[in-house]
Amino acid sequence: MSDSLPARQPRHRGIYLLPNLFTTGAMFAGFYAILASIGGHYADAAVAVFVAALLDGLDGRVARLTGTQSEFGVQYDSLSDLVSFGLAPALVMYTWSLSTLRDFGPLWGKLGWATAFIYAACAALRLARFNTQAGVADKRYFQGLASPAAAAVCMSFVWTMDKFGIPGAELCFITPGIAAVTGLLMVSRIRYFSFKSLPLGDRQHVPFGWIVAALLILVLLYLDPPRVLFVGFSIYLLSGPAMTLWGLAAHRRRARRGGA
Repeated sequence: MSDSLPARQPRHRGIYLLPNLFTTGAMFAGFYAILASIGGHYADAAVAVFVAALLDGLDGRVARLTGTQSEFGVQYDSLSDLVSFGLAPALVMYTWSLSTLRDFGPLWGKLGWATAFIYAACAALRLARFNTQAGVADKRYFQGLASPAAAAVCMSFVWTMDKFGIPGAELCFITPGIAAVTGLLMVSRIRYFSFKSLPLGDRQHVPFGWIVAALLILVLLYLDPPRVLFVGFSIYLLSGPAMTLWGLAAHRRRARRGGA
């Protein structure tokens, strides 16, 4: 045979450093939140989860801006999200409030850790479904509540209550409902607006009012971060069911007009 076989290209075993550093930082923040909650520092744990959410939002943008996107980065980001937005919030809520349910009996104690597990398992299922639908899903919307937003609702609740000196033991019958609802919304088919579709690029123009709104939000966050975050993310949590009900009502109105 005169034709020689084409030389195989060497396989690149390295990984991109910069975006994965942000991902590692997000996972570290989630891990720190777990340790802080074990030590009883619940406000610090909540803040750490928000730091993880900030870093999680940066790693993907850094990868796109620098052209360093990779399949390794996608999978590593999902594992980091599971720690920061699945395990960390579940364990913070358990150590802060859900664990006190065992004072009311063995059955209540089981309800406490089972609710925490439901939240963590729903976060894992949400991330797995997101990865499998990444290429076909509508980028304008999330199917189900995104795990960072679910974690933000839970952690802003913990942070707000801790700021006002309300112990988790006094809210042990409310916390299971919050954990279960946010967990189930993550695996629901309810659509949520994706802020990734906002025009944030250098050459994309936005109305002047957006700058004013961003300024007002920053001022409010400076004045009272936990309450502003809790109210804001609670509104976002309710926006999904509200849009779904609005869409169903509009569909019924169109059906009635068509049948008239």
